[in-house]
Order: sequence, then C-alpha cells, then structure tokens
Amino acid sequence: MKNRRYKYIVLMAMTAVLWSLGGVLIKNVHWNASAIAGMRSIFALPILLVIVRRKDITLSKVQIAGAICYCATLTCYVQAMVLTTAANAVLLQYSAPIYVALLGGWLLKEKVNKFDWMIIFITIGGMILFFLDDLSTSNIWGNLLGILSGVFFAAMFIFMRMQKDASPIGSVFLGNILVGLVNLPFMFESMPDGQSWICLAVLGIVQIGLAYAIYSYAIKHVTALEAVMITMLEPVLGPVWVAIFTPEIPGPWAMVGGTIVIIAIGIRSIRKARTLN
Repeated sequence: MKNRRYKYIVLMAMTAVLWSLGGVLIKNVHWNASAIAGMRSIFALPILLVIVRRKDITLSKVQIAGAICYCATLTCYVQAMVLTTAANAVLLQYSAPIYVALLGGWLLKEKVNKFDWMIIFITIGGMILFFLDDLSTSNIWGNLLGILSGVFFAAMFIFMRMQKDASPIGSVFLGNILVGLVNLPFMFESMPDGQSWICLAVLGIVQIGLAYAIYSYAIKHVTALEAVMITMLEPVLGPVWVAIFTPEIPGPWAMVGGTIVIIAIGIRSIRKARTLN
C-alpha cells in the first residue's frame, strides 16, 4: 500500500514536469497566444483519442463541469499572460491550493488540517520569492483574469477528483475540444513557421496529451489538495528548462523561493504518505 501511494505521488509529479515544458516550448513558437493555446489542444486530441474509450464520455454534470473549468483555466491563463506579467499570471493561477482547501472539505469531504494550511502558505510564500523580481501591480484586467484562472484551476481539480470512481480523462478530452473551438478564430491571423509547428506538436502531444493522461489516472488516487500542491512544481521547473536552453538565468531570490517550494511539497507528500500507511 505504501509503495502504491508513492507511485501516485510520483505520477502527479511527472505531470508537473511535463507541464513545465510549456514555457521553453512556447518561447519558440512564433504565433499569438490564443492560437498557441488552441492548436496545442488540437494536437493533444489524437493521443487522447487513443486513451479515451467510448464509456469514458458520460456527459455527466460533473464531467461537463470539469471540461468547462479546464477550458476556462487555459483561456483565462493565456489572456492573463498577454495582459499582465508572466509572474503575476503564474502566481495568481497557483493561488489555487487556497480555493481547493476551502472547497475540498465541503465538496469532497477531504479534510484540511493545520499542517496543510501551514504548507500551503509556506509554498505560496516561496512562489512569491520565486517571482519577486517580476511581480507588478499594474494591468488590473490581466491580474483579474489571473485570479479567475486560479479559481477555475482549483475547480478543475475538484471536479476531476469527483470522478475518482468514473473517468476524469473524459473531462480532459472534452475540455481540449472546447479550448480548440474557443481559440479557433485566432488561428487565422497568421501562420507559424516550421520550427513553431514542431514545438506546437510537442506541446500538444507531450505537454498536454501525455501529461493529462497521467494526471487523469493519478487524480483518482490522491486528494485534490495533494494534486494541486504537487503540481506547483510546474512554475518552479519551467524557468529551469528556460535557463538550460536559453540565456535566461533565474536570480538568487528565484532560487531561494524555488527551493522552499520543492522542500515544502516534498515534506508534505512524504508526511501524508506515511500517515496513510
């Protein structure tokens, strides 16, 4: 049982690693942000089609709600990226653990204790340090969309977790169809070059398709709060890939903040696994 528990934690961490590839790949796509979001989801559909079975598409209220929240998360996040700083957009989206903690006990009956709250605020504090140099109070509409992306992100985790005895992959599949349709009009403004198409394919197949296939499996075996906190590794790992493949190097505050986030998530995951075994 203990080894199985760690397995699901590792799978959720793998999801965060795959999601974190987005930053460095998107930097190499020469196209508008909405078109990138839409085409990325379109490229994800073939790999999801291989995984999704007919019985996985139930069109239940919870499954549709999960798909809508998935679409709203990606759409609000992309627009927040355009209207405010990347740091604001990421930090506001990853306020999601607070909403999950507040709503999870009510909707999922998954209790949040004092230790969990302490780890949540330590982790968010680490993220503030991580993005300290790039935070801004300007661009209020972008910041509001960033807050909305965090709310929808939290709701997505909750609705996916509600399907622990069903098929969360169905929400992912329907959500990507919605993202593609919502952003379709923006794909005709211009066309990307060859390198951009390669990056878009990798974004869709690996960063979205494969990542969410793993996520949909793991979310059935970890709590919504665990899932959203483990995936907070994504914004920390993203700049690491950028630093490796581009000249951009994180500053000292970013390194301190990233270390705090990783240690806090690690301690929480290990403690939770030991408590349940």
